[in-house]
Amino acid sequence: MSALDPRDVGLKQDADLRKDLDATVRARRELGEEYDSALVDSFLEKVEQRIDGMADRRVRRHLAEQQMVAARGTRRPKPADSWAERYGFALITLVLAIPLSAIAGAFAGMSGIVTSWIGIVGVNAVQAVRVNPGLLAGRGRSAQDD
Repeated sequence: MSALDPRDVGLKQDADLRKDLDATVRARRELGEEYDSALVDSFLEKVEQRIDGMADRRVRRHLAEQQMVAARGTRRPKPADSWAERYGFALITLVLAIPLSAIAGAFAGMSGIVTSWIGIVGVNAVQAVRVNPGLLAGRGRSAQDD
């Protein structure tokens, strides 16, 4: 078994690199042992370039996949910055609660008023959770968990 047999080195998949190795082995036979280190260094440089190219392609592909996952991933809603975004919905529901309570009380009495206010509180709770997703994360979390 020859020390530089390409089949033993596992170069069957890369035809160009295999050709380079064959050329290096032929050149060694023609030039003699005094050029061994130069020939080996030349071949190893080609192998290193090939490995660097493969590593670069893999890293670029991995980064592209991560960017795709991030782009498709869960997007958190932006936090409410303005006063109107934070309190406008609540004020509108409270203003509309007055006629809603009057109508509910006129048609269904106290049970109608209670039902309408449960709906008003529910709508405001859903809006608060939508604007601030971490609201229901739990009060037992400490500042160290963030």
